[in-house]
Amino acid sequence: MSKNLIEIWTDGACSGNPGPGGWGALLVTEGHRKELYGAASDTTNNRMELMAAIEALNALKKPSQVKLYTDSTYVKDGLTKWINGWKRNGWKTAAKKPVKNKDLWQALENATARHDISWIWVKGHAGEEGNEIADGLARKGAMEAAQTD
Repeated sequence: MSKNLIEIWTDGACSGNPGPGGWGALLVTEGHRKELYGAASDTTNNRMELMAAIEALNALKKPSQVKLYTDSTYVKDGLTKWINGWKRNGWKTAAKKPVKNKDLWQALENATARHDISWIWVKGHAGEEGNEIADGLARKGAMEAAQTD
């Protein structure tokens, strides 16, 4: 089965932490672009970063080869370095504290299962076009969340 390559840029935003927040994602494949965003009224920046990756991956209709760009080391390291240890330790951190956002980490792990993903960290707000678009979408979601409060 050959998998098509999809590039995804994700970002989260929050007014106050916690506060109204938004997430955004840009999906690009073979010249096609899709922009996604959403909002939550009372959330954190980390939850929005996770939601962006979850929603983007869940939007893919078939198993794909994915390059996922994020400016969140929390998301990238959580999924590529920490999650297996958390699961081994009963969803506790190395400091024996409950893992924050366990529900979203589990949802992200489920969202990644059928895809071949390369996680790529990019510096935020550094002019990288895909990241800037995802940031704008996340801020749009956060503004909408703030208006509904």
